[in-house]
Amino acid sequence: MKRFATLAATALLLAGTVQAGELLIKGSDTMLNVTQRLAEAFMAARPDVTVSVTGGGSGVGINSLMNGECDIANASRDMRPKEDSTARAKGIDPRAVVIGIDGLSVIVNEKNPVRKLTMEQVGAIYRGEIKNWNQVGGPNRAISLYGRQPSSGTFVLFRDVTLKGEYAVTMRQMTGTAAIVEAVKQDVGGIGYIGVGYLNEATGIASVDIRGKDGNYYSPLNAQAVYDGRYALSRPLNQYVNGRPSGETRAFFEFALSEAGQKVVEGEGFYPVGGDYAVRNAAVLGN
Repeated sequence: MKRFATLAATALLLAGTVQAGELLIKGSDTMLNVTQRLAEAFMAARPDVTVSVTGGGSGVGINSLMNGECDIANASRDMRPKEDSTARAKGIDPRAVVIGIDGLSVIVNEKNPVRKLTMEQVGAIYRGEIKNWNQVGGPNRAISLYGRQPSSGTFVLFRDVTLKGEYAVTMRQMTGTAAIVEAVKQDVGGIGYIGVGYLNEATGIASVDIRGKDGNYYSPLNAQAVYDGRYALSRPLNQYVNGRPSGETRAFFEFALSEAGQKVVEGEGFYPVGGDYAVRNAAVLGN
C-alpha cells in the first residue's frame, strides 16, 4: 500500500486568492501520491515556495480552479464541455498540462484465478448484468463491485469508456483508491479499478489483462501497450491551470516535466510523458 505522506508546508487562502510564493493543488485522488512526491521534490529545490496538495476527486479540483480556490487542478479525466464553458463564462481559461500517463487498472483479489477479461465483460460486470465469477471462467462466487464516487474522474472515465451505461446500484462507492485496494484485498469476490501507480506496492490484489481491438490481451503494466493504446484504459494525468502558467506555477510544471520530475512520476508507478502529450505541453507552456 502506498503511504500517504502529509506535507509539512500548507498554503493559505485569503479572500479566495492564493498568496505569492505558495501553490495550492487540489483534485484527483489517483494523482494525490504522485503530486505529493513532486511537491516535496520541488520544494527541496525551491525552498522559497510552499505547496499544498489535497484530493477530493477531479470534479472537486476543476470546480476549485473555476472558483479561484487553487492554482492547479488535478484531473485524471479531461474536462467536460459543460465544465469548460462554465469556466470560460467565469473568465477562466483552462489549459491542461499532462504530467504522466496512467493505465487504469481493473483489479481482483489475488485468490481469484480470473486474470483476463474483455472490455465488454468488464462493462457487463459493472452494469450488474454479470453477477457471478463463473460467468467469466472463474469460480462459483458472487461478484462484489467496488468503485469511486461521482466526483472522481476515474468514476467518470471508467463509466464512459467501459460501461457505456450506468453503474449497478450494488456498486459500493469508495472514498479513494486506497479504500478500493483494501476492499478488494479483503473480499475474494471483489473487483475494483485503480490507477496503475497503485499496483506495485499493493499486496493481496492482482491486475486483470484487458483484450485489445487486435484480439490480444494487454496488462496495464505493459508500458508500450499503454502508450500506443493497445491497452484500452490508457489516460493522461492532467493538471489544469488558468491561462498560460507563469511564476511559481510555471516553475512547478517545468520541474514536473524535467528528467528529475519524470523520474518521480515513474517512481510512483506511472509512465512518463511523451509523444503528442509532450507537444501539447510545449504549446501550453509556450516552449
